[in-house]
Amino acid sequence: MHEVKHRVFVYGSLRRGEKYHSLLAQSKPEAMQAWIKGELFDTLQGYPGLSVPGERRVYGELYRVNRETLSRLDELEGFRPEDPDFPDQYRRVRLSVQTDHGSVESDVYLYARPRQRSMKTVPYGDWKARDLKRQNRWLYFAYGSCMDHQRFLSHGVGDVFQQVLGRGILHGYALRFTLPRPDGGRADIVEQPGDRVEGKVYEVEQQGLEYLFWREGVDHNVYRPAWVPVIIDGKTVENVLTFVVIDKKKEIAPPEHYVREILRGSKGIVSDSYHRGLRRRFKDTFGMTMNGSE
Repeated sequence: MHEVKHRVFVYGSLRRGEKYHSLLAQSKPEAMQAWIKGELFDTLQGYPGLSVPGERRVYGELYRVNRETLSRLDELEGFRPEDPDFPDQYRRVRLSVQTDHGSVESDVYLYARPRQRSMKTVPYGDWKARDLKRQNRWLYFAYGSCMDHQRFLSHGVGDVFQQVLGRGILHGYALRFTLPRPDGGRADIVEQPGDRVEGKVYEVEQQGLEYLFWREGVDHNVYRPAWVPVIIDGKTVENVLTFVVIDKKKEIAPPEHYVREILRGSKGIVSDSYHRGLRRRFKDTFGMTMNGSE
């Protein structure tokens, strides 16, 4: 008889690359870019709190856990379901969680104590964004037109993106064009088991970060910052910054000039097989045959 598994949505210190993720190390991840509607805030204790209902998206990860793991999570979160008189710090409830492939029901830990006025909202609904203003440097994974240095030169920021670490590999995602624009689709990454996205990894400072937030339309809810594990020089580096489309639509063909930027910017950085795969997909899916040196 198979053991019953429980879904758990985690949004703070239990996420990959965070302090208590070891409690989920043996659990199966179902979605790394999941979200719910609510309010995420900093408890000032080194971990966030979540309340519902709310109008903002709160991002996190979805796991399948067994009963033993769930009990350990209950203990960590200060939740005792068997003791109704215990002053819970968090309470575990069932909510609808959104993923790249639809919604599912999952257990979620909500903050059970009164929110204090000093507990500020976490930017972008993502606990990993809490240090954005305190850091000086970031690793940035580009998978679309931001691989093309000519675009940076045309915007006058070529000198800001000189620190290129090389190729990055992101497993479990696929390159898709889910952001519609009048002339065609723009690049996005969508969770897809068994697939991978290759791109260019930069080291950027504050000026570069500000440019990327502007270019990706973060303040206009076009793309959002996300932190992913990227393989660089054969080693997995946690919490590498990238940008993901917020409201994904049905994939549509990208414009030719945009395809040329992707092919030109990725050449010599991504693997030859991945570059050939890009060309093949543009041809087979969108009927686009690109010629020239890009």
